[in-house]
Amino acid sequence: MSWLFGYGKGKDQGADLSQMGLGIPAGAGGSDDGPPKEPNLTKAERKAMEAYRFDSAALERAAHAAKELEKSKHAKEALELSKLQETTRQFEQQTKMKEYEAHIAQMQIEAKRAEAEEKRKLLQEETRQHQSRAQYQDQLSRKRYDDQLAQQQRMNEENLRRQEESVAKQEAMRKATIEHEMDLRHKNEMKRVEAEMVAKAKVDRENRDLTLEQIRLKAEENRITVLESIKTAGTVLGTGAQALLTDWNKVLTAAGGLSLLALGIYSAKGATGVTARYIESRLGKPSLVRETSRFSVLETLKHPIETLKNLKSSQEDPLSGVILSPKIEERLRDVAIATKNTKQNRGMYRNLLMHGPPGTGKNYKLAKHSNMDYAIMTGGDIAPMGRDGVTAVHKVFDWANSSRKGLLLFVDEADAFLRKRSSENISEDLRATLNAFLYRTGEQSQKFMLVLASNTPEQFDWAVNDRLDEMIEFELPGLEERERLIRLYFSEICVGACHRGKTETESRQL
Repeated sequence: MSWLFGYGKGKDQGADLSQMGLGIPAGAGGSDDGPPKEPNLTKAERKAMEAYRFDSAALERAAHAAKELEKSKHAKEALELSKLQETTRQFEQQTKMKEYEAHIAQMQIEAKRAEAEEKRKLLQEETRQHQSRAQYQDQLSRKRYDDQLAQQQRMNEENLRRQEESVAKQEAMRKATIEHEMDLRHKNEMKRVEAEMVAKAKVDRENRDLTLEQIRLKAEENRITVLESIKTAGTVLGTGAQALLTDWNKVLTAAGGLSLLALGIYSAKGATGVTARYIESRLGKPSLVRETSRFSVLETLKHPIETLKNLKSSQEDPLSGVILSPKIEERLRDVAIATKNTKQNRGMYRNLLMHGPPGTGKNYKLAKHSNMDYAIMTGGDIAPMGRDGVTAVHKVFDWANSSRKGLLLFVDEADAFLRKRSSENISEDLRATLNAFLYRTGEQSQKFMLVLASNTPEQFDWAVNDRLDEMIEFELPGLEERERLIRLYFSEICVGACHRGKTETESRQL
């Protein structure tokens, strides 16, 4: 019977049968004392021995319980209950098996999901590795490119240095050759002069007596001639004075002739000066003006080719070839446009000051943009002129006022003669020249525009600052302007020189 399989549960089985009312006592299934304990064994050894020990008492209790159950009137109900328990256990076992299968399926799903997650992580890791590899390759390529650029730049610098060294060596050789030729020429000239002096001294020593005799003869002849001339002049003057004093008509005629002669001399002198000044103002240029675009007959006769080039020159950007910062360039263009509009509207020109460190591009010609004539003079030329500086300044402004197109007068190094009058280093002549300049520029003009350029404008006299309407400061070029300067240098100097050399070589071959 199936209920007999519960013999291993002697105590629990007896308790179940006692609950069903079979009359079996709870302790009939076996003793509560359990198996005897070995006094000399440890707890772990006792547990190991109990696992392999066969409990025969439990089997006896089960057999005794079975006999009692057969004698009981509830045996059939107990059998049915045992079957029902077995069915329940089987159903629970199946349920557990289904749960186990579901758990296995869930574990398989989780495994697949974990596998998919691992694949996704692996794909992400491969993607990241690929991106890292691509970035590393890109960094390597960039580094190689930078290294190539640096190497090319070093090669260019080395070639440029070699070219400069070659040019310097050629220049040194040329200077050494010229110095050697001049030294040889000087030595030959000194030898020639020394030979001539020796030969002349030798001839003089050989002809000393003859020379002294010739000198004595000439002195005697000169003495006799002078005495005769004095006697003749005294006789003539005495006779003329006696005749003049005795005849009053001759006295009046001589006085009138002398007066007319003096009047003619002074009139001719004044007329010559006026004519010369007119010719200089109309046909020539003052001596202080170094360069001008104004047409003049004398300059045309002196430099006909340059005059034709200026007449044929086309309009171009006045800032071409000039590297300035964008702020200064914009301001200069505004000044040029304002000057052009002033000329068109026949207004008064505004005077301008350009100041800043040396080499910052202050010699800007506004006249090229405003269709005016320009003239360039230097303040350093006025200081050495002394008292003639006043006349030269007046000539410059007279010449400027005679311009029909309008003249832009550019004065470079203006602080050389426009310094403060209270300074101890200024001379009286230079102070007078400054006063003449202030007198001619006291009012605005419709004929000329004054542009001053200076490195130290703080040295100007306070009256000069009153003549200025606008000031433009030229600063040192920045990084961008220096880069443009280098590019302009290489394009015009280096590349242009190579092209010109190539053209000359081809022309020589032809």
